[in-house]
Amino acid sequence: QVQLVESGGGSVQAGGSLRLSCAASGYSFSTLCMSLVRQNPAKEREGVACIESFDYAIYADIVKGRFTSSKDRARNSLYLQMNNLNPWETSMYYCAVDEPPCRCSYQPSVLHNYWGQGTKVTGSS
Repeated sequence: QVQLVESGGGSVQAGGSLRLSCAASGYSFSTLCMSLVRQNPAKEREGVACIESFDYAIYADIVKGRFTSSKDRARNSLYLQMNNLNPWETSMYYCAVDEPPCRCSYQPSVLHNYWGQGTKVTGSS
């Protein structure tokens, strides 16, 4: 059973930055496909990023150039650096994973096997 714990959310002004963290346990971290999904106040979910086991990453078009993922395998953790945030990106941000075999689809998906509890990001103008 994979367990995920997100952190790093908070309030940020337009144009600001945040770094989200996702710590995974219960499975071989290096083999997982890890994803970031956000859900806005209207409960609409959107895939933000997907990172395969060998660090191949894809991003939603709307965040390309602003969001960057990285991993710390010693800490079994994924990080998402979010720059130039917009107020409309206010959402709960969830870490989600799939066990192998797994591949990231052409665009980040919202369908995953395991989910964290989420961390809230609130943008303001």
